[in-house]
Amino acid sequence: MSILEAKHEAQKIAFAPLFFQAMVALKKLGILKLIAENNRGITIADIAEKSKISLYGAKVLLEAAASADVVEYLNDHTVKLTKIGYILHIDRITEVNMDFVNDVCYDGAKFLTESIQTGKPAGLKTLGSWPTVYEGLSQLPEEIKESWFAFDHHYSDDAFPAALEIVFKDNPAVIFDIGGNTGKWAFACCRYNPDVKLKIFDLPGQLAVAQQNAATLGLQDRIEFHTINVLDETQQLPAGADVIWMSQFLDCFSENEIVAILKNVYRAASEKTFIYILEPFIDNQKFDAANYCLTGTSLYFTAIANGNSKMYALDAMKQLAQDAGLQVIETIPLIGGGYHTILKCVKVQ
Repeated sequence: MSILEAKHEAQKIAFAPLFFQAMVALKKLGILKLIAENNRGITIADIAEKSKISLYGAKVLLEAAASADVVEYLNDHTVKLTKIGYILHIDRITEVNMDFVNDVCYDGAKFLTESIQTGKPAGLKTLGSWPTVYEGLSQLPEEIKESWFAFDHHYSDDAFPAALEIVFKDNPAVIFDIGGNTGKWAFACCRYNPDVKLKIFDLPGQLAVAQQNAATLGLQDRIEFHTINVLDETQQLPAGADVIWMSQFLDCFSENEIVAILKNVYRAASEKTFIYILEPFIDNQKFDAANYCLTGTSLYFTAIANGNSKMYALDAMKQLAQDAGLQVIETIPLIGGGYHTILKCVKVQ
């Protein structure tokens, strides 16, 4: 790369927030959709008229889009989408990521430096006054909450069908779902096996949502709900699980906290209990885009979520499990959509 090319790339970083908001505007105003529907080209004047914005506004946004290779000019007055533009328009994972960054992360990202210095989620104050985002999830404004859960669920939902087959090979009768959130995994288990019983462990706000969802689905007789703050070492998990399941849960904590949580799991497990950790490990991805998204997610954890967690590497998580007294007996990589790996563990006797 020449120094001029490097300088160009550096300017992309310098202006990235403004270009990001320009792309958000193109989506919210329906302009990307409008251009996609006119794939042979549409004039800027038509875009302005049909989008009910000024010609000036259309020009500013489309010039930014052209600089970002989202549209291309066929002539001075006509544009069409590029491949990047079509991805921004129709790709679900891109939509989920953009909504999450815009609604959940954008305002708080400005406080990343402070978060790095203090180890606290300094940007969380843009959403609320909780110690971490997890205490406030149920209280977030509806649009922000919707974007948060869409982001969280999109990455895990694709993994569930394959994960269910793996977990139920051993025909568990009782599953503990640690950090069960809104109950999606528990409900999937109930659909997969008509006899299995589950216990969901989480903070009060998440449990309230899970209970409401279970009632809607008529699953109250098969699922128990237990309030727990896993960071409080005085709150111990009960015994009795055939399977202890943690899906995209441990990445919400620092390394020391993960070891403490897994030691709690160790104490609750019997010699016959299987412990499953489902995570998208940052160094175990098929595609560069996935690695990039996970790296960005670590920045969200730092600035917004809790100030001290990140997306982990595969070997790092294995070591943390070992430090807690667990043995990884099987590693099942890239299941479902190809993001996730399952670590199957037992307690070392």
